[in-house]
Amino acid sequence: MVYFSIVHSIISYGILLRGVSTHSEIIFKIQESIITIITNSGNKDSCRNLFTKLNIFPLQFQYIFSLLMFVVKNKDIFKINSDVHSFNTRAYYDLHTPPANLTVFQNRAWYSGIKIYDYLPPTIK
Repeated sequence: MVYFSIVHSIISYGILLRGVSTHSEIIFKIQESIITIITNSGNKDSCRNLFTKLNIFPLQFQYIFSLLMFVVKNKDIFKINSDVHSFNTRAYYDLHTPPANLTVFQNRAWYSGIKIYDYLPPTIK
């Protein structure tokens, strides 16, 4: 498919670095336009159904998937809560979220990946 050979590779490149940028909304609108052109749909048609029909992740889902893959592939560099404290809590086996007060730090792939990974059910982890 033309989409995966051209568009997907461009969008995927560096998505962890620019996934929360101010330009992500523009990139998403371009992605929607490309999907409507590929499927020969009208401008007023819902793109949600088109994404599902073509088995394509929208930009936001692709960013979340890339974050999770980053955490899974590099799980050995993250601390677990059991390494930090010895209290037996519900989050004992979750990844340790470092304290952060700045929004700039909280939007980074490292921090966001930990938060999203910890929301997954234990059976998927």
